[in-house]
Amino acid sequence: DPVGLAAGPRATEEIKETFRREFGFDQPLPIQYVNYISGLFRGDWGESLYTRRPVVGDLRAFWPATLELTTAAVIIATLLGVPAGVISAMYRNRMPDHVARVLSLFFVSFPSFWLAMIFQTWFGRDLGLFPIGKRLPVLVAPPASTTGLFLIDSLIQLDFETFLISLRHLFIPALVLSFSAFASITRITRASMVEALEKDFVRMERAIGIPYRIIIFKYVLRNALIATITIISLNFGWLMAGAILIETIFDWPGLGIYAVEASLSLDFQPIMGIAILYGVVFSVINILTDIVYGVLDPRIRYG
Repeated sequence: DPVGLAAGPRATEEIKETFRREFGFDQPLPIQYVNYISGLFRGDWGESLYTRRPVVGDLRAFWPATLELTTAAVIIATLLGVPAGVISAMYRNRMPDHVARVLSLFFVSFPSFWLAMIFQTWFGRDLGLFPIGKRLPVLVAPPASTTGLFLIDSLIQLDFETFLISLRHLFIPALVLSFSAFASITRITRASMVEALEKDFVRMERAIGIPYRIIIFKYVLRNALIATITIISLNFGWLMAGAILIETIFDWPGLGIYAVEASLSLDFQPIMGIAILYGVVFSVINILTDIVYGVLDPRIRYG
């Protein structure tokens, strides 16, 4: 009962009725729905019962941390997964291919929270190479907020010390979050490359003497990147929605922790706001993906 949660366990019926009028729960459901939708377009996404702040303000505060973590994870997964898939296809059914496939199977099979705790213990506690939580140490002031992304904001202000500190805090959570995306990107890239290598234009180019590496990187890879771009864009959305465990383990102050606290408190307004935000993000990603399709494949652009 959101009214009981907001008013408290000892609230009288009069107090609960006041909360019902304040939040609009005394109105019919169709009216509540219309009011909520119209409020979305006005920038009024409701008020969190947990933080007692507007949901839009909370999303602005927590969203940049999740965006930075997810973007870093996708970049790592792409930089590792695409070359791994290419090498796996070039050396099909040989040792590099077997290694890439085993790594992909390993990372997609093991739960991310288990890997997160292992990496946190090894690199944080035992070796002391990386911090084990948060975006910055307690005694380090965050850069003045321009984008909310610590790496970008510190570079804008030419604060390279804060940039490096923030990068060290970001690396292990982003690396662990990237593992499942690495596995899918590697497998899709390999499959697309293998399919492209069996096409007639590859045989023709090899027959006329074009070097194999030029065929791979100039023609085959571009042909195979359509499927890879699709899985990268999907992974961006999946990782953003699936970052809750990583954010919780590494005490990362993003939307994941906010969503957990809202769920435990039965705070429905932030949960609805997060769902809408993720829907908007998926829509934007799909639009950008279609644009990239047109750049990679002129047939799509002109069709």
